[in-house]
Parts: sequence; C-alpha cells; structure tokens
Amino acid sequence: MLHFGTSSRASLYGSAMNQAPLDPDTLLTTTRAVRLRLDFDRPVEPDLIDECLQIALQAPTASNSQPWHFVVVTDPALREAIAVHYRRSFADYIRPAAADDAAGARLVKSATYLADRFAEVPVYVIPVLRGRPEQQGLTSQASQYGSILQATWSFQLAARARGLGTCFTTLHLAYEEEVAALLGIPHGRYAQVGLVTAGHTLGDSFRPAARRPLDAIVHRNGW
Repeated sequence: MLHFGTSSRASLYGSAMNQAPLDPDTLLTTTRAVRLRLDFDRPVEPDLIDECLQIALQAPTASNSQPWHFVVVTDPALREAIAVHYRRSFADYIRPAAADDAAGARLVKSATYLADRFAEVPVYVIPVLRGRPEQQGLTSQASQYGSILQATWSFQLAARARGLGTCFTTLHLAYEEEVAALLGIPHGRYAQVGLVTAGHTLGDSFRPAARRPLDAIVHRNGW
C-alpha cells in the first residue's frame, strides 16, 4: 500500500529514477499506445504496477461509488490463454480494418506486431466494473464507464511517468466470458471493460501524435 506522506513523495512521483520527470503537458501529450517499442524481455516490478494502480484509485468516480476492480495478470500460462482469445478476435478485426493509406498501414503493422507477441507482454491489467452495464440505462452506463475509464487512463499516465508503456485494448471482449472463466471473474456480476498491456519501453522518445485541427471537431454554443 502506498502512503501519501512526505517520505513517499519520491516513490509516488518518480520511481523510474533514471528518467527525467515529465511536466504535465508532456505527460499528457506523449502517453502513446505502445506496441512496437515494448520490451518483452524486461520484467516489470509488481510494486511499480501497484503504485500506478494506487494513483488510478484517485480518479473521479460517479457519486464516489468506486465501482471498479483491476485484475493484474502476470502468470505466463494465463497470459498465453488470454492471448489465444485476443488473436482470434484480432484476426476477425484486422481484415475489414486494413487500410490503404500510409497511416493505416503503420497502424496495422504495429497492431499485428502486438497481436503476434501478445503472450509475451509482461503484464496485463484488466479493468472490471461491478455490475453488467449493458443491462442498465444510458445514464448509468455513462457514469460507470466514465468512472473506470478515467481511472484506467490515470493508471496509464502513472505508468508512462515511471518508464512503462501501455496500450488500452478491447478485442478480447469478444471472448469476455471465456476470459472471465480463466481468471475466476464472476461474469454475471462483473464486466470487463478492456485490457491494458504494460511493460518497460525501448527508449523514451515519444512525441505528440498527429490529430485533427480543433476547428474540425469543436462546436461552440451549438453544433
């Protein structure tokens, strides 16, 4: 358990002591979906994941309900079993998703690389919601997903600040019930909402990605 007193300040904000601290804007604009640059051979310290999860628990949550759980998977046999389902889903996904332009081709390349080596990723973190959102109304779904996805993003930012690379994926959800059985998650009462891969990165030269201009997506005082 991480304590938030003065003595834990260095641990909270800079576990990767060989990494220069990131200012907030740099952290927010360079936390990428890391696929090609994962270090599959370097183990991830369990305490490092726990630190990131402790920070994730400070994320906003609707009505302070904290409807979340996180399943951390490091066992090689479990990772391989989950990877089988991920690759099955990926094979169905990538055919229609293949693109002709250069950006699309790069995405397909990196996504395929991750799928091929999915079982080698050192850590999976699976965010889980209490309840089955699909059985509830839109307002309840939005509040629950909004809570756990903010916490998951906080985990990814904390990981980036500590020299880890992450990628939020959802493809295994096509086989959610099978993965629930593998991990002992009570499928009828808890819903997986994704899977975050995590590992140390090869280098740290991450940059902001190309995005559409504000004028193309921002509507002021109406659509």
